[in-house]
Amino acid sequence: MDVKLLAVVAALTVMMIYVPPSQAKPISLVERCYCRSTVNNVPRSYIRELRFIHTPNCPFQVIAKLKTNKEVCVNPEVRWLQQYLKNAINKQKKGVTS
Repeated sequence: MDVKLLAVVAALTVMMIYVPPSQAKPISLVERCYCRSTVNNVPRSYIRELRFIHTPNCPFQVIAKLKTNKEVCVNPEVRWLQQYLKNAINKQKKGVTS
């Protein structure tokens, strides 16, 4: 019985050594939303850059990188952000028609 156990352990060891590791992320990490909570009161003067993320099964996400290098998720329904997006879309439309 010890010989069988030793053979199984040896076979598993060989499989672990020669099986290449997968490069894919586990589904639990792929499907996770970046923004779990959002803030409503970030002054625009504190923001260095904005990133917009749209992933499946997650709402539209806006990440603001502050001048302190901290990243926060901003509520996409905030009025100043809605106006910013409208202006950006209008500016892009004007650039396409010109």
